[in-house]
Amino acid sequence: MGSGRVHRVNRSGRDARAKGTELGRNAANRSAEIGRTAASRSAEMGRNMRNLDVPWARCAPARWVRETILQFVLAPLMDVYMRPRVIGREVFRRLPHPVILVANHSSHLDTPTILRALPLPWRQRTAVAAAADYFYKRRGVKELVALIFNTVPLARHGGGVGNGAIDHVDHLIDQRWNLLMFPEGTRSRDGSLGKLRSGAAVIAQQHHIPIVPIYLKGTHEAMPPGRNWPHKRWLLARRHRVEVHFGLPIWPGIDEHRSAVMARVRAFLETEAGEVSPPPQPIAPPPAPVAEWPVSPVV
Repeated sequence: MGSGRVHRVNRSGRDARAKGTELGRNAANRSAEIGRTAASRSAEMGRNMRNLDVPWARCAPARWVRETILQFVLAPLMDVYMRPRVIGREVFRRLPHPVILVANHSSHLDTPTILRALPLPWRQRTAVAAAADYFYKRRGVKELVALIFNTVPLARHGGGVGNGAIDHVDHLIDQRWNLLMFPEGTRSRDGSLGKLRSGAAVIAQQHHIPIVPIYLKGTHEAMPPGRNWPHKRWLLARRHRVEVHFGLPIWPGIDEHRSAVMARVRAFLETEAGEVSPPPQPIAPPPAPVAEWPVSPVV
């Protein structure tokens, strides 16, 4: 009777070990399958992005047309509605190409406002990351946007930045093109700063280049989401004041996590937006009481 019980216990142990081994094998196979699927999806997305890209928009004649449109068409129209001011542009005097330009995003005016604020040599070597699902649905639209703003397509949802998903962007950076990115992924509906995605940090770290943070102020008031043209209350109303603040370059550390890099970018944006209060000043201790000497009566 005792030996039968021992036999059943041993058999149960063998069954449990076999089941555990099978579960582990299934989990490993499942993980490998998920990894292969993710890699395949990223590679396919990379091919799609390369097919959507418009390389001719970066040739010399296209750059000349783009500069003409910006200076003689967009700039005069924007000046009717806005009073631009640029702060920190001298940072580019000490920087070589390329860099990743990272800005907050709350209006379709953000891209032309930043491009106007850049020094000419930088503007002519800057590509703008654009949402593939928004600007690249129709051929005519994508080619027009690419010509005017030198856009490159990026996927906003899924795919990551590995396994060939951004090979076309890596190629541009290797050719010393700067890249302007809006890490929020979409325009803020109320003008506040949203969640920052970490793709800019990954690209900067892979290419050993800095991030130049940019804070935009006033574009949301001039043309918020839902409007296709800047607005004024009346014809002679005051223009919207728009400011572009360029920050000091942020160099990602070799082993620094991408979220830590983006936390430094966010700290700059929040400081410029006034969302971070200055540290409280220490309260001075109260003065020590002054001893009162007894006064002798006058005789």
